[in-house]
Amino acid sequence: MELKKPINQQKATKNLKEYARYSNLGMQMIVVILLGVFGGIKLDKWLHTKFPVFTVVLSFIGVILGIYVGLRDFIRTKKK
Repeated sequence: MELKKPINQQKATKNLKEYARYSNLGMQMIVVILLGVFGGIKLDKWLHTKFPVFTVVLSFIGVILGIYVGLRDFIRTKKK
């Protein structure tokens, strides 16, 4: 025989799962953006550019990819 959890405990568990899901989503976005920024900085140093072209471009691409990854995961988790 399986015991049911009290309603308050069920709500707390659900809230904790949602919090973990969304914090993971934010961390994924931050990692993708930072990879673009640091990759651009390294390329600019390696190629000795006067203007940080690669930093600007890869930062922008990182933001776009971060938003894409975030929305994709957000939509995927909402379907479940």
